[in-house]
Amino acid sequence: MNTQEITIAGESKHPLKVKRFGYGTMRLTGPGIWGEPANRPEALQILKQCIQNGVNFIDTADYYGEDVTNRLIAEALYPYPADLVICTKVGGARKPDKSWVPFNRPENLRSSIENNLRTLKAEQITLVHFRVLAGSDVPFEESMQAMFDMQQEGKILHVGVSNVSADELQAAMTMGNIATVENMYGHAQRSSITLVHGGETRGGEEVLAICEQHQIPLVPYFSLFQSLPKMDDRISTIAKKYNVTDAQVNLAWLLHRSPWILPIPGTSSLKHFEENLKATEIKLSEEDMKFLE
Repeated sequence: MNTQEITIAGESKHPLKVKRFGYGTMRLTGPGIWGEPANRPEALQILKQCIQNGVNFIDTADYYGEDVTNRLIAEALYPYPADLVICTKVGGARKPDKSWVPFNRPENLRSSIENNLRTLKAEQITLVHFRVLAGSDVPFEESMQAMFDMQQEGKILHVGVSNVSADELQAAMTMGNIATVENMYGHAQRSSITLVHGGETRGGEEVLAICEQHQIPLVPYFSLFQSLPKMDDRISTIAKKYNVTDAQVNLAWLLHRSPWILPIPGTSSLKHFEENLKATEIKLSEEDMKFLE
């Protein structure tokens, strides 16, 4: 169940095998996911530690920062190891007031891809998620077609989707091969929620069965962000049982929940990065998982 590797796009001509524990770069930016990191040397060291620890799936976006995480990745890791998968997202942008807005017209997506290629110093992006944001007037299929067009042109190797409903995922799968799905998912928050400003954040529970059926890795975001503040007594009980942290149990739960889940916990702390990585060593029993249901 708790396998150490996962295969992305296994039925394609270019399958990717990665460690089933990635790293999300969003927290490497400044406050509000904006600007430079508070500790730039530590941010660069975390990225280098990914490679040294066999972590070869790194999640980013050009609207983190803006473009801060992509620049950090290139500075720390270029030229990239042959097995490194850099997964970026398009479909969103930031306004000067730091708000998040859809940026998903075909010409927007193309400019985002070109920006990612330039900053990452890449000729092709291995994996790109199309991120669905609330407030868009562009049909989902129109955005997806632009993604598949750029895949045909060779700018993108594999196409994935992010923040999608089950219906959107199934619609995307009729248009082309979907390599991965990135939705919010964690022990404390598994289904979709409506945020204060009205936007919907789609959960992983609604799409997990589809992912498992078609062997599509589910990449969960906000797995710790949503779970740790809720301080679940069940998590704490298991943490005490194994003498580990609540964060480590949350991550171990994801690894045991399904072999098709690829966690990408993010942090700006090298100490927390190392602690998170140790979650892969925790073996939860069937009784533990039943207790954590």
